[in-house]
Amino acid sequence: MSILWKFLILMTALGALLSSCGQSVDDSSATRLIYNQVGYIAHGPKLALVAEDVDEFVLLDADGQEVFRASAAAPQYWEASGDTVRKVDFTEWEQAGNYTVQLPGFSKTYDLVIESRPYHELSKAAIKSYYLNRTSMPIEAAYAGEWARAAGHPDTVVYIHASAADDQRPEGTVISSPLGWYDAGDYNKYVVNSGISTYTMLRALKDYPLYYAGLDLNIPESGSGIPDLLSETLFNLRWVLSMQDPNDGGVYHKLTTKQFEGFVMPDGAVNDRYVVAKSTAATLNYAALASAAYRVLSGYEEQLPGLSDSCLTRAEIAWDWAMKHPEEIYEQPEDIATGAYGDDHLEDEWFWAATELYLATGSDRYLKVIKEKYQKPQVPSWNQVRLLGVYSLMDFYDELTADLINLSIKEDFLKLADDLVAISERSPYGISIQEFAWGSSSQVANEGMIKLFAHQLTGEASYLESALSDLDYILGRNATGFCLVTGFGNQRVMNIHHRPSGADGVADPVPGFLVGGPNLAVLTDCGPDVERSPYPAKSYVDLECSYSTNEIAINWNAPLVYLAGGIDALMAR
Repeated sequence: MSILWKFLILMTALGALLSSCGQSVDDSSATRLIYNQVGYIAHGPKLALVAEDVDEFVLLDADGQEVFRASAAAPQYWEASGDTVRKVDFTEWEQAGNYTVQLPGFSKTYDLVIESRPYHELSKAAIKSYYLNRTSMPIEAAYAGEWARAAGHPDTVVYIHASAADDQRPEGTVISSPLGWYDAGDYNKYVVNSGISTYTMLRALKDYPLYYAGLDLNIPESGSGIPDLLSETLFNLRWVLSMQDPNDGGVYHKLTTKQFEGFVMPDGAVNDRYVVAKSTAATLNYAALASAAYRVLSGYEEQLPGLSDSCLTRAEIAWDWAMKHPEEIYEQPEDIATGAYGDDHLEDEWFWAATELYLATGSDRYLKVIKEKYQKPQVPSWNQVRLLGVYSLMDFYDELTADLINLSIKEDFLKLADDLVAISERSPYGISIQEFAWGSSSQVANEGMIKLFAHQLTGEASYLESALSDLDYILGRNATGFCLVTGFGNQRVMNIHHRPSGADGVADPVPGFLVGGPNLAVLTDCGPDVERSPYPAKSYVDLECSYSTNEIAINWNAPLVYLAGGIDALMAR
């Protein structure tokens, strides 16, 4: 090698060394800040995460002037994400505004918002997504803007499937079962999943009535005299009520095509629709939901005459069917390939249904089942609904019988909430989730809902602060770097597994949907050429094919409705 080449190599190395000793490096593609991309509440807790090699966090105002500086905490490694992060607490800065975050020593900057109510539009969008996912009616431009579309699936001609046939309704009988929401990224409707979803919406209204009374969603029912949240919830509840066989009280498990439709618009998905198999799980979900609806709707008798009483009557008939068919477990027929929502552990459904019927009627026959089926509550999901009954019992805790008080229901619930808060306080990411199952985002949202409910029950600030940290995670402070709600954030989810969003020709997906989020449940839904992180908290791709990480679902959005709305209601100033 010539002396000249040796000299050039030496000078290049020296230049690199001098550059690394300066105040900034070329890191324009590196992400070293993980934060809530929608915004932080001015008078609330504020937590961001920085990479291991970042020491300080600087806020610059709109004029580029430094207004706040904080040191990063000690590095923490998280096994779920495979990375090391440092927490930055900037709670003490309470001035609302649009800021730039600078990390000294690095050139990349980040936009950050602090507002008095950063989640108000998010709260509305999370509910409005249900309107945008309605069946049986056109979604009009006056309410939907560029996501307007023609009506799909009137469901006025629905066939009795062989699995659901009996003497009074033989195979091929035509029934009508309109309304309801598309359950997920497909075009079918499922009673079991509607149970937890619709109850959670009613729960939000029950817990924050004044907030939702004043929330205008700009839907066709706005201005009707009842809260828009209730109007939207009723659109699905009325469909659920139609799924009961009027002859014997049993409830069909789902309304579906035989195969999943392709990625076409709803009005182009015209294959025959069927109600499939009555099941104990669907019937108990129906009984529980209808009983809970009875209690809520009793307050709207003038606007909705007779509906609450009809719900209770139907619920009691459904209970009677379940008592006669206590183990009618759903099994997928050979010619049906859509979502199964199979559940062969029904202790929690029995508890929830008995709880709601007891609170509605006071009958001892339900009290007996409550005591037999009670177990310590868990974070809820479509197939684990015990906590829903606990929520409802807490509404009347001071009026409960000694037998119910002695079950330690309140103590067990608060122990669950305390455990979640303790986990979040130790977590490098400031959250409670430990296992990333399919739909992990909704796990985080449900954990936040538990904490908000505990805050309402006790007034303890730690529950509210931990719930807010869960919302931070959903809105960007997570290992994927994405804001996990469509239509929001700087790094946006764009390619959701949702047929209307994939077929409508609009660049942006339908807004307000919480995507399933990272997990290792299915790694091959996009084929072998798409790589996913081996770490569960990072195993996510923003691709339409990734139904395991990027699908949407009504039961995932419902706790987001509760969490975003509850925080907006409690912390608005």
